[in-house]
Amino acid sequence: MGNLPVVTTSFVGRTGELVSVERALRDHRLVTLTGSGGVGKSRLALRTAERARGRYADGVWWADLSHLHDDQLLTTTVCDGVGLLDHSPRRPVAALGEWLSGKELLLVLDCCERIVGPCGRLVTELLAAAPGLTVLATSREPLGSAGERCVEVPPLSAGDDGDEAVRLFHERAAAVAPDLSLDDPASAAAVAEICRRLDGIPLAVELACAQLRESTAQEITGRLASRAEDLTDDTVWPRRHRALRTTIGWSHELCAPLERLLWARLSVFRGVITAPDAEAVCAGGPLEAEAVAPALERLADQSVLRRTGNGYRMLDTLREYGAMWLAELAEDALLADRHARHFAHVAVQAYAGWLGPSQVLWYHRIADTHADLCAALDHLLAEDPEMAMEMAGCAGLFWSCCGHLHQARTYLERVLALPLSAGPHRTRALWALGITLTLQGDHEAARRTGEECEQAARREEAPESVLLAAHSVSFTYLMMGRPLTAYSVSDRALEDHPGDPGDTPSQLRCRVIRLFALSALGRLDEAYEEAMRLQRISLRFGEHWARAYADHQLALIHLLQGRPRHAESHARAMLASKHELHDSLGIALGLDLLAGAIAAQGNGVAAARASGTGHAYWRMIGHPHRGTPELGAIREQWELRARQAAGDSAYERAYRRASADDAERGLALALERGNPG
Repeated sequence: MGNLPVVTTSFVGRTGELVSVERALRDHRLVTLTGSGGVGKSRLALRTAERARGRYADGVWWADLSHLHDDQLLTTTVCDGVGLLDHSPRRPVAALGEWLSGKELLLVLDCCERIVGPCGRLVTELLAAAPGLTVLATSREPLGSAGERCVEVPPLSAGDDGDEAVRLFHERAAAVAPDLSLDDPASAAAVAEICRRLDGIPLAVELACAQLRESTAQEITGRLASRAEDLTDDTVWPRRHRALRTTIGWSHELCAPLERLLWARLSVFRGVITAPDAEAVCAGGPLEAEAVAPALERLADQSVLRRTGNGYRMLDTLREYGAMWLAELAEDALLADRHARHFAHVAVQAYAGWLGPSQVLWYHRIADTHADLCAALDHLLAEDPEMAMEMAGCAGLFWSCCGHLHQARTYLERVLALPLSAGPHRTRALWALGITLTLQGDHEAARRTGEECEQAARREEAPESVLLAAHSVSFTYLMMGRPLTAYSVSDRALEDHPGDPGDTPSQLRCRVIRLFALSALGRLDEAYEEAMRLQRISLRFGEHWARAYADHQLALIHLLQGRPRHAESHARAMLASKHELHDSLGIALGLDLLAGAIAAQGNGVAAARASGTGHAYWRMIGHPHRGTPELGAIREQWELRARQAAGDSAYERAYRRASADDAERGLALALERGNPG
């Protein structure tokens, strides 16, 4: 189990360092790899983590902190890293500590240097809460936490053919210029000299190696020698820093002017950079939009960017250099604003496209750009609060499905605390906050927020705002165990606003609440008709969110009316849709229903496995109620039936194995039709 990054390049050398780090991890619960930028701390941590997988029963988990500039999102970023999507109103650090408390795992915190103090305090709390936790951190300086063992990461050995830096150069050269031979004596000597001059710093070696596309090893050596003469004052640049600074500066100079400009402008991004996002944010002046994509590729060829999936990443050290040049160009404020407005527009577009065939793609887009969306909101809260309010409201439902409830609540409460004008943006932000609070189980706060949303909607008299408010209020009542009130609120809103869902998407959201309320009230025939209508509307628009909940209710109705095979089919359909949306709460609900449907067919062991995987998801989201209140008693009936079919010992064995297994793997097994007992 775990989520370690996948890298495609080879790991070179570090035999002694690996032994030292592994020995430190056996004797200490907090080990920090320290060293200058570009020296290879992250890669050494990753290699250590890969080798340690088998020693930790609950896996090895990775949290990338390189995009954080303060501690505001630190704990939730670590929660995301370990797969905890907590839905409770607790402090994130309390939820994280409780979730880790019974586990034996290795947590890697990568790039702690900007937030060393907060990282140290967080680690101290987590180690106290979780006796089975071990932390491996990378930072340019120690975290300062009690019991910390620091391991200084030196550069690779450099100088002779057998040394590590030379091996790294040769391996990267094979990828950069596969037809180039470096075996002749002159080239071999030049490579050794390059590695010696760069003090064996891996990032510096890789940047130099990238120039082999256009230069010989001897030419690279000559240029390095001439540049180094300008940076010989060790009091200004310590030796290692000087070598890296030399190579980064040299790589910068070898870029074409427009590539240098793009490098600087890309420094405002926090996560994966796609070509369309880069064009929207970075084009302007001499850098035309059509020149951005080719320039991205050239920067990747020169190792300034790293290709990943459909986009690019920039190493933190190179991002810092780009940010320095952006400030020199006096474009830092301009680009931060352009970046924020672009991602605000992404959130608005996603909300507008929610009810349609691109719904799944928009959920993925919001999930994939989470770090940049947060950076955009931070900027807009200071510079354009009205736009921040619009953006936060638009991202609300996506965030609730993607598990970012703490961030959603924090940002929504911040924008709603500002003295901003009333109108649809504020109403939508109130709706999003009400949904967030309800999902966290903070029902009284959600009810108050819903009432405020209702008042705002009444003043507007806009159908969509009225339906938004009704959705918020009725959802809260549904989760409070008051289905009759939930039905009345949602039904009245739908009766008063019967227009096309394409014009008022919240009509579909209210239909979902009305459907759940009908089945909770025992009006199963009406609920069945409502679910079928909801499915038809969803299919018409090509959306997945409401269709999945229609499948959930159809599965429940079929199960309650004695048709378990039909129930199983709808439960699997719901799970498939919710998996596409990355909606962990929906997956947990669907797994419970699937377990019931399988149990009703007499397969107790398979039901136990589905239920155990469902428990893993419920634990992951920390939800206190496991869905709407009335499902609790029904779930107990299913479990009893499965136990009787399998026998207590077989049931417990299958359940515990599934609940302790990786949740994603368990879901994949649950989705296989004809899951054998």
